[in-house]
Amino acid sequence: MGYKRPNGEIGIRNHLLLIPTVICANQVVNRIAQLVPGTVAIPHQHGCSQIGADKDRTFEVLAGTGRNPNVGGVIVVSLGCEVVDPAALADAIKVTGKPVVFFDIQSVGGSVKAIQHGVEEAKRMMAVLEREPKVPVPLSKLKVGVKCGGSDATSGLASNPALGAAADALAVQGGAVVICETTEIIGAEHVLAERCETPEIKEKLYHIVDRFEKEVERMGADMRGGNPSPGNIAGGLSTIEEKSLGCISKCGTAPIRGVIEYAEPIPDGGLYFMDSPGNDIECVSGMAAGGAHIVCFTTGRGTPTGAAVIPVIKITANSRVAKLMEDNMDVDVSDMLSGTLSLEEAGERIWTEIQEVAAGKMTKAELLGHQEFSINRIGPSL
Repeated sequence: MGYKRPNGEIGIRNHLLLIPTVICANQVVNRIAQLVPGTVAIPHQHGCSQIGADKDRTFEVLAGTGRNPNVGGVIVVSLGCEVVDPAALADAIKVTGKPVVFFDIQSVGGSVKAIQHGVEEAKRMMAVLEREPKVPVPLSKLKVGVKCGGSDATSGLASNPALGAAADALAVQGGAVVICETTEIIGAEHVLAERCETPEIKEKLYHIVDRFEKEVERMGADMRGGNPSPGNIAGGLSTIEEKSLGCISKCGTAPIRGVIEYAEPIPDGGLYFMDSPGNDIECVSGMAAGGAHIVCFTTGRGTPTGAAVIPVIKITANSRVAKLMEDNMDVDVSDMLSGTLSLEEAGERIWTEIQEVAAGKMTKAELLGHQEFSINRIGPSL
């Protein structure tokens, strides 16, 4: 069951999204969200003193998040003098046919008046969204992101392969799967490359890995210590190659039909790779901006974070974490490591959870109010 959007897409949630175009509008947006239950705000630190590709990325992520099919309506709040044009941002979201309004704090007379105006608009739009009916939708419409974070040895051994089995189940239904984390396929990129459908797709996959490695070289930095992280190492992962081989298992066995840029729209049906950092929030925000409905997130160390407009399903194969962080974990497949749960059964357990969440079941992150959001930056502030 989902919400049919004017452009034919379907959403599994019906959020009213509040978008600040710039950090200066964060407090107004946060206050509106506090005063109007059911709204979702995405405060961020960007939108000012940015140029070129960096400015474009901020715009694209904000617009893509507004276009996400889980969003039923959008209010854009600007300060009035930033580099992100609020009218252009609203227009970029309006192409979906969903209701979008915008205003700026300077024109309405300051923060207090802006909050009052925003609350009035939000209540009006919420009243409309609350009347929208749910309709049956096919599983082939689903777009699911696969992500791992706070990984340990159990991730690559169990939870990631189990998620891969669930990803294959979605692929059979004609749905789309997207895997990200360019930093976490290094050392195993050749394995994914052999699964690319065309030489052009394979070449692009190698290109984005090479591009990242050259950027690290340009900075004069060493990726080790940041990836694998101290927590990864404490959990039993010794090298980036070891981590990468476990990481890529979570996308299943389907051929890769395309390689897309960060926050680029995810095509229908099949498996796609999105260029992104390994950073949990930036990665998930990129998938949400690309149109993912759900992200399945494996963790062996334990990670509580969610996302602003999409449900995040937390999966672990670490029995200690499953018990210690029960408040945060949705699916426990730790029985795989005791030999009492097969890979196929674990995959089915995750696939069942995906279907239930798509039908309206709230994830632990949603129940706890986790609405994390972050934009991956390209350049420095001016």
